[in-house]
Amino acid sequence: MPEVPDVKFLTVAEVAAIMRVSKMTVYRLVHSGELPAIRFGRSYRVPESAVTDALQRPIADVG
Repeated sequence: MPEVPDVKFLTVAEVAAIMRVSKMTVYRLVHSGELPAIRFGRSYRVPESAVTDALQRPIADVG
């Protein structure tokens, strides 16, 4: 049996709380492809590493 990496998945609500944004913003990031996610039934799950990466890169170039 192949080795499965130890990936922790977060709900949209958990991601919103960590990133301090609304759930709608998280859905927008997922649909635009800026935040990778897996469809799990009717909900989405986001890898914790993707959230960490998103928080470390600049959001927008203002000005």
